[in-house]
Amino acid sequence: MRRILVTGSADGLGRAAADALLSRGHQVVVHARNPQRAEELDDLVARGAELVVADFTDRDAVRRMAAELSEAAPLDAVIHNAGVWSGPAVMPVNVIAPYLLTALMPTPGRLVYLSSSSHFSGRPVLDGVDWQGRSPGSYADSKLFVTALAAAVARLRPSTPSNAVDPGWVPTKMGGPSAPDDLELGHQTQEWLAAGDDVEALTTGGYWYHRQRQQPHAAVHDEAFQDRLLQVLAEETGAEIS
Repeated sequence: MRRILVTGSADGLGRAAADALLSRGHQVVVHARNPQRAEELDDLVARGAELVVADFTDRDAVRRMAAELSEAAPLDAVIHNAGVWSGPAVMPVNVIAPYLLTALMPTPGRLVYLSSSSHFSGRPVLDGVDWQGRSPGSYADSKLFVTALAAAVARLRPSTPSNAVDPGWVPTKMGGPSAPDDLELGHQTQEWLAAGDDVEALTTGGYWYHRQRQQPHAAVHDEAFQDRLLQVLAEETGAEIS
């Protein structure tokens, strides 16, 4: 049994992953952005899941959540699933929140970051990015940044498997009902990377799609770009990853 945090688990892929991991006997920590959304997790909590609440657009709330989890039992894995498709919250939720949690919490046994095939359209340009969320951000850029973050953490923390997952375009609230990909396959890879025992699940620095390792955008494994990204995020948040 492993203790696994799944962020953004009130619905969609996060909910499906949390439900499946709980069903397999793992100790799951679920997350919602506010008390109203947390009510949607009542059935998982009744089955034994722990609950944390934090609005990822609020950096202080992310810091409080990191402090709360740091004082609790160690985590064996974190699935950084929470994400938004559009609007001012794109950079705060998709990049700043997982960065802060990674920087501020004790390193778990494994780290999984949700990417997207949209990251191939992202621009490895950090100048002028609105990390504060005062204007709509680029989803593609945010997914390129978080995929590079996963690779950077894999390099800096070689004993901790850190991977990015493209779940596919699946029929969730974000993906829409006409999304063509398989919802079940969409959440199984992150569960496997968080809790699987076979050799491939314990590798690091990968970009995965349906349990197949893929080649990501060239910037993802560019160490100079990784270092610039980490420097910008450290300056922006006042927290460093080492």
